[in-house]
Amino acid sequence: MKKAKKIFETALSEGRTFVLENEAKDIMKAYGIPIPAYSTAETADKAVQEAEKIGYPVVLKILSKDVLHKSDAGGVKLNLKNEEEVRNAFDEIMKNVKSYGEKEETEVDLSRGVFVTDFVEAGTEVIIGVTKDPQFGHALMFGLGGIFVEVLKDVTFRLIPLKEVDAREMVHEIKASKILQGVRGQPPRDIDALVDIMLSVSKMVSENPEINELDCNPTFVYEKGKGALVGDARILIENDGKKSKR
Repeated sequence: MKKAKKIFETALSEGRTFVLENEAKDIMKAYGIPIPAYSTAETADKAVQEAEKIGYPVVLKILSKDVLHKSDAGGVKLNLKNEEEVRNAFDEIMKNVKSYGEKEETEVDLSRGVFVTDFVEAGTEVIIGVTKDPQFGHALMFGLGGIFVEVLKDVTFRLIPLKEVDAREMVHEIKASKILQGVRGQPPRDIDALVDIMLSVSKMVSENPEINELDCNPTFVYEKGKGALVGDARILIENDGKKSKR
């Protein structure tokens, strides 16, 4: 996809080892991966304007080439329900990130403003990730989110590129797969939509080998027939042969 290539070229030309969140969402959109409504805003007024277009509640996140871990810099505000909350959140994010830069003794570029996105309805939370091994190349990781990945390490891997049979096997391989199939009166989740996302991520990585690491976390899977949605995405890239910094 030409749009994805252009975004990666821009990031590399700026010496970055990651793409900004709006860029990551642009790339995913180009590959047909379902994502929440989003926009960007350089001012508080624009943030309110874009929030009203998207519809409340919304999320604001800092957009800066100098900030990878937004939460660490105080650059994330969730579940904003009206104009006043959006204005206050914008001002707080700018203040927090500026202070973070001063603390880290680095100048932080705030000119891009914030990423504005829909505060989406939570479904069954899964994680889809990509890692790159020097010997074997890219591999796709899949597992349920939260405690299942953080504590139980209930995940499975396949080398990229994936076929549909690979993706479906991965969904059924994890110990918690019965949650997706429906347990204790809960309806089954939309596994077809989940498989589509996994295959699209595989295609995206195959066509853009400069991707070093990728996290679609959280990805929400809804009831069967109601789809799935990548709520947040982080894409790290290799620059001059150097691995991306975490």
